Amino acid sequence: MRRILMTENSFLKQLEPGDAGEMYWLTDSNRSYLKEWLPWLDYTRQVEDTAQFINMTINQHNNNQGTHYGIWYNGRLAGTLGVHNIDWINKKTSIGYWLGAQFQGKGLMTAAVATYVDRLIFGSWDLEKVTIQAATENYKSRSIPERLGFQQEGILRRNEFLYDHFVDHAVYSLLRSEWEEARNSKKR
Repeated sequence: MRRILMTENSFLKQLEPGDAGEMYWLTDSNRSYLKEWLPWLDYTRQVEDTAQFINMTINQHNNNQGTHYGIWYNGRLAGTLGVHNIDWINKKTSIGYWLGAQFQGKGLMTAAVATYVDRLIFGSWDLEKVTIQAATENYKSRSIPERLGFQQEGILRRNEFLYDHFVDHAVYSLLRSEWEEARNSKKR
């Protein structure tokens, strides 16, 4: 499967069936941490649930609707990121991601999203726009698009049901021209 180098110690690798055990272990060992912001934890109760998700992402890739990657750090799976689907007519997509608690604070997710946006979304897929949504109170997740120059477009009220309550989402977007301008200014 395809690998994309991020740093000396980290890379992105397309999720594959052989990753199910490692991904389930990461999910299960971070269950209480992840449950604060991710609504799918109750549906991931065994390795087979994770394998089913990975197979869904492989089908998504085979149907030209994007690719999900594992984020690997020092030989361990640290988290995942991928697109929800691709709107080829309007040349846009949205990204979702999560990271295990033990891998926080290393710049991994910022590097992963930047690499994914650069190499895939605005690179090989040649899209025009990417969005990220995060619960308004999820400051760690919101800091990723803010750090990478995404613009906040607004707030979607009561946008997601998390187990026993609704949360609002902040919506961020980045255009290809903004990404290219930021990259060119860094080269100067």
